[in-house]
Amino acid sequence: MQIFIAGICGTFMAGLAILAREAGHAVRGCDANVYPPMSDQLRDAGIEVLQGYEPSHLEPRPDLVVIGNALSRGNPLVEWVLDAGISYISGPEWLWDGVLHNRHVLAVSGTHGKTTTSSMLAWILECAGRAPGFLIGGIPADFGLSARLGQGECFVIEADEYDTAFFDKRSKFLHYRPRTLVINNIEFDHADIFPDLAAIERQFHHMVRTVPARGCIIHPAGDAAVDRVLASGCWSRTMRFGLDQADLDCVAIITDPGAMAFSLLAGGQKEHVQWCHTGRHNVANATAAAAAALQAGVTLADAAAALSCFKGVKRRMELVGSVAGVSVYDDFAHHPTAIATTLEGLRATGAAARIIAVIEPRSNTMRLGSHRDRLSGCASAADQVLWYQPPGVNWDMESVVASSPVPAAVCATVEEIIQTVVDKCRDGDHVVVMSNGGFQGIHHRLLLALQARD
Repeated sequence: MQIFIAGICGTFMAGLAILAREAGHAVRGCDANVYPPMSDQLRDAGIEVLQGYEPSHLEPRPDLVVIGNALSRGNPLVEWVLDAGISYISGPEWLWDGVLHNRHVLAVSGTHGKTTTSSMLAWILECAGRAPGFLIGGIPADFGLSARLGQGECFVIEADEYDTAFFDKRSKFLHYRPRTLVINNIEFDHADIFPDLAAIERQFHHMVRTVPARGCIIHPAGDAAVDRVLASGCWSRTMRFGLDQADLDCVAIITDPGAMAFSLLAGGQKEHVQWCHTGRHNVANATAAAAAALQAGVTLADAAAALSCFKGVKRRMELVGSVAGVSVYDDFAHHPTAIATTLEGLRATGAAARIIAVIEPRSNTMRLGSHRDRLSGCASAADQVLWYQPPGVNWDMESVVASSPVPAAVCATVEEIIQTVVDKCRDGDHVVVMSNGGFQGIHHRLLLALQARD
């Protein structure tokens, strides 16, 4: 089948393109924003990516157009598809029909930690010999790609609550029908499509309704929003996880101040994990992944062994490079909670080095200013914060700087950020760049500027 994917460079749609290609379909697509790592993954897979949404991209006419949720009515390619009567479908619907319908689907949902937890879970299953399929909204370093069909029964899917398509406003995860469901946490996000937290909770409860009675819902202890969702009705087994609470079904006891060592306890068993990652949030992600793997018959010992050698995910505190003792990291954090936990995790390693946070408020929720009251405090673990005010952010970020508990500034250009960092940083500093986009290639430009300085 000739499949054309509109919006192919999104993290979900790029993975879907890989799966369709692996399934034997001829695949090509287009997007308005083409940047790594997904553009590199598509190029390496030999999938043609066209720039923009010109109707001419649909020549020769494909058998099916898979339309991403970034496209809406008025988009020239969408209008051409509708007028020409070309068959079209959403990405999540195609995924269920073409891949998931006969698999043990292990879905990882929640506001934070989906990509990392999904990557951990897929790696645990891989190390246990299960050869899982997966589609993850990032690229796990252990696999080097974001999606594959796999040969085993299990399929790990990062389950996003964002809407499905312009013609299907349900959350994407409602199409996945998981047998094992992880709900990591629930907070308000996606202010462009959800009016409030209650609307998000409603979508999560719709997903809970799809989990079979013999399935399992894995959730944290003490998350009020998750508790409300389950209190609305739950027909499946549940398993609670958390940190340092011995009465839970799966618990991690942290034994290192930087959270780089911990013990997993479940079913009367205890296993030790020593790894290279930081932060309590990552230990919580690992605990959820281990609990989900148990539902697929993996032993706790095998889960702990896999986590001990887990390499991480691209763009999740990924060390891009070091110059003259200055380490530059790329991180996908774009929500106040994620920003805070990431920086706190780095600070908890006990290093005396300074942390300089460079943050782009790029997500729709950030650009709308929905989290502005939380921004000044979310980077308090850093020693210096540089906020980028991109075009289209119409609210004044100076108020964030004014109430910041640590030194902070607003920069109007990437060039200004780079020059400020180069002027301020010194040997031993950590520079953490946080954005859910390409950020104009700032990471490598910063490394080049540091090289030129030294």
